[in-house]
Amino acid sequence: MSSAVIDIPVQSNVEYRIPAVVGGALRVPLVTGESVGYANLDHAASAPCLRAVRTAVDELLPWYASVHRGAGFASQVCTRVYESARGKLLDFVGARRTDSVVFTRNTTDALNLLARALPRGTSVVVFDTEHHAALLPWTGPRVRRIAAPETPADAVAALDAALADCPEGPRLAVLTGASNVTGELWPIAELARVARRRGARTVLDAAQLAPHRPVRITELDVDYVALSGHKLYAPFGAGALIGRADWLNAAEPYLAGGGATRSVRERSVSWTTGPQRQEAGSPNTVGVHALAVACQALAANWANIVEHEQALLTRLRAGLRGVPGLRELRLFDADHDRVGVVSFTVDGQDPGLLAAALSAEHGIGVRDGLFCAHLATRRLLSRAGSDADRAVRISVGLGTTHEHVDRVVSALRNLVIDGPTWHYEQADGQWVPIDDPRPAPGFLD
Repeated sequence: MSSAVIDIPVQSNVEYRIPAVVGGALRVPLVTGESVGYANLDHAASAPCLRAVRTAVDELLPWYASVHRGAGFASQVCTRVYESARGKLLDFVGARRTDSVVFTRNTTDALNLLARALPRGTSVVVFDTEHHAALLPWTGPRVRRIAAPETPADAVAALDAALADCPEGPRLAVLTGASNVTGELWPIAELARVARRRGARTVLDAAQLAPHRPVRITELDVDYVALSGHKLYAPFGAGALIGRADWLNAAEPYLAGGGATRSVRERSVSWTTGPQRQEAGSPNTVGVHALAVACQALAANWANIVEHEQALLTRLRAGLRGVPGLRELRLFDADHDRVGVVSFTVDGQDPGLLAAALSAEHGIGVRDGLFCAHLATRRLLSRAGSDADRAVRISVGLGTTHEHVDRVVSALRNLVIDGPTWHYEQADGQWVPIDDPRPAPGFLD
């Protein structure tokens, strides 16, 4: 078996051959003094590294050197690695060959870059269900926020009405591929069709969609896609903004510095065009290479990845229905298509305490809070009839097994019915075990 893929059993009679991740055999300490295999159920925040990505990075590191202007052979190798990654990203998102790939730090960076590049007078329409990365970069009187829809059809109608009410001038509709709170897929093609009819461009926040499903710019007919390597199993600090080049070439550079310049004189600066205009400074060659390799690995295994995840998601949601008082958060109906993300509250239970106890007593990593989508999560909590001010989120991905799913369901039931077996206190707003005996890994010493 190749180290780049692994057979993971999801049910007793089903196996999926999917890309393998680093850390699949990680063991973590419990407050009881035992250790257990780590159940990483927080992929929606950051995904582990693919083995294929680690191998590719190790291969590159001896060659690491400057890019674009170095005369040395290693520099030429790194320049080739860096520039060839653009084509791999174009392939990954099914882009137009005329589209530009600008490498950024992450989705937040990519969307802030686009916000800075908008033509003067651009009207921006955005749903208030967005992650903060897609909600907050747009400012000014021409920004319109749409309240959370109750159905996909409502979303399409609301966007149509909002765009129709925009003043004359450029327009941009900000869309989400999959909610980072609920995992639900949005009707992107239908929303993009409405935007096109209203003369608006579209940007797709694909941070939560791209690790789970194919994203095809030409099929969806969107103008820009933003994504993050740390969610795509390439946690080396790179992301990308992919899309039409004209606005990016016409805008002032996002950062002023080397690489973005054509000529600098005492009283004038001439900026270059193309992706480098918006990539000033020494680029993250290692991160860009990692991102490109991860995209290739996912694209070669989509059928197995989707099947693997949906089997886990079905198992998880079925198990959670047996937890007393659990309320699942959702925008649309319960059967709406989604990626492997489930958020919920449990009547009478503090979400932060549940998350702390799952970690300390069961070796399970989940997320609690408002998930950098405060408006959306609070609205969803209200819709679910919960009086909690936060939620718990479980998110699955590559490396998640049926044992992880069964363990979190069983642990939640035990915590809700019997309560934690350890004592906890709040410190700096977070629940932590009192006199936590778990040793930190040695490399932290």
